[in-house]
Amino acid sequence: MISAFFIYNQKGEVLISRLYRQDLKRSVADIFRIQVISNTDVRSPIITLGSTSFFHVRHDNLYIVAVTKCNANAALVFEFCYRLGNIGKAYFGKFDEEAVKNNFVLIYELLDEVLDFGYPQNSETETLKMYITTEGVKSQRAVKEDSSKITIQATGATSWRRSDIKYRKNEAFIDVIESVNLLMSTKGTTLRADVSGQIMMRAYLSGTPECKFGLNDKLLLEKDTSHRGLSQRRTNAVEIDDCQFHQCVKLGKFDSDRTISFVPPDGEFELMRYRTTENVNLPFRVHPVVNEIGKSRVEYRVTVKANFSPKLIANNVVIRIPTPLNTASINIRVTAGRARYVPAENSIVWK
Repeated sequence: MISAFFIYNQKGEVLISRLYRQDLKRSVADIFRIQVISNTDVRSPIITLGSTSFFHVRHDNLYIVAVTKCNANAALVFEFCYRLGNIGKAYFGKFDEEAVKNNFVLIYELLDEVLDFGYPQNSETETLKMYITTEGVKSQRAVKEDSSKITIQATGATSWRRSDIKYRKNEAFIDVIESVNLLMSTKGTTLRADVSGQIMMRAYLSGTPECKFGLNDKLLLEKDTSHRGLSQRRTNAVEIDDCQFHQCVKLGKFDSDRTISFVPPDGEFELMRYRTTENVNLPFRVHPVVNEIGKSRVEYRVTVKANFSPKLIANNVVIRIPTPLNTASINIRVTAGRARYVPAENSIVWK
């Protein structure tokens, strides 16, 4: 799996360096800085040089990099990199260069816990906060009590939750976050459209309660793909192509009767991810008209129409219109909102 782990700033300076195996030397950090950070043409998150593969993600003003010499599971490596960013946000509020420099000792402790010989381990934030903390030194009796709780939680049936959690008021909050990805042809026909969604939950519940997540009756999760005939498909149903659950979800019940039953971790967590490509209702319709006038001028006319009810309001709508790389001057007129030319992005940003 992961042979080395690095965190760089935007200048390419190594902030965090950790080697987990003997097949790499620390000088491999210089290779990534030269080949990726200093090279503006590199856009792929995976770079393979010889037999060494570099997986990197951008988080604020940081590069989070995992290096491996073997044919590692790329999805697992990227999931770990994003998890580490979320752990940093949970501990420091904001995970950026300043936070790393101020808390590098704590970050090394976290890396020792979440990676063992390059294999990802428990990365649940609430579990990590039980035994990696920045609080003062505790008494020996308190340490013994906490260590017994940690052992039970780490080895028990619900490693993501303690059994002695108590709240005066039991509360649970659910947020559904969806993003629509669309590709259209020049004639306005839809070439590809899909919706990627995630269900975020914040649970402040006492004990170890078992929760059931109710799905809309229009949601169709076919158990057997062989039954997906056109005659049996409901026109008003939303079909989910694939979904991914938090480890607290009981997959056996989901496979049998399609109910999402779980014992939630304490605090905020991602309950579910899903993706669908059927019956995607687009929130907006964009009609672009491009006219080339001579060899030195191009005219854009962009019209945006909303496909949803007039009772609903869309907030923070931003449209980015790409411009030629050799653009010298721009004249912009808008009927709603405001627009400006951003030379660094080679685009017009219309808000």
